[in-house]
Amino acid sequence: MKKVVLLLRVSTNSQDYEYQRSTLTDLCNRNGWEVVRTFENKVSGAKKNEEREEIVELLDYIKNNEVDMVMATEVSRVGRNTLEALKTIEILNENKVNLYFANYNIETLLPDKTVNPIARLILTICLEISAYERNLIRYRMLDFLNCDFFTFEEFHHQLFIKFCN
Repeated sequence: MKKVVLLLRVSTNSQDYEYQRSTLTDLCNRNGWEVVRTFENKVSGAKKNEEREEIVELLDYIKNNEVDMVMATEVSRVGRNTLEALKTIEILNENKVNLYFANYNIETLLPDKTVNPIARLILTICLEISAYERNLIRYRMLDFLNCDFFTFEEFHHQLFIKFCN
C-alpha cells in the first residue's frame, strides 16, 4: 500500500482546505493508498520555502519517514514562485518521493523512481503561468489602489470598468 502525504494550501484565513482535503482523500480511498500525514498552511504561495512552515515540515518529514508520494490538488498549492516550487520538487525527486497533481493526473517520477521528463516540462510551464497569474492580480490591485475615487458610486463604476476590460 502506498504511503501518501497530503499538501494543502490556501492563501487567506477566510478560505478553508475542505475541497482540497476531500478531493485528495477520495482519490486515496479509491486507489487504496494510506494517508500518513497532512501538511496544511494559510500562506501566500509566493513566499520563499523557508517562510512556509508546511513546506519546511514536509521536506523534513519525507527525509525521515517512509513516504511514497506527496499529493496536491494543483501545482499552485506547491507555490506560485517558480524557483521555490521547483526547489521543492527537486528535493522530493532526490528523495525518490513522487509528487502527484490531481488536476492534471501527473506524477513527477516514473515507476522506476526516475524523473518524469514530460512532467518536469509541463509543471515548469504551469508554475510560470501560476506566477504570472499572481503578478497580474498584484498589479491590478496596486493599480486599482492608486486610483483616486471621490464617491462610492464612482468607486464601483471604476471597479466595473477595470475588471471588464
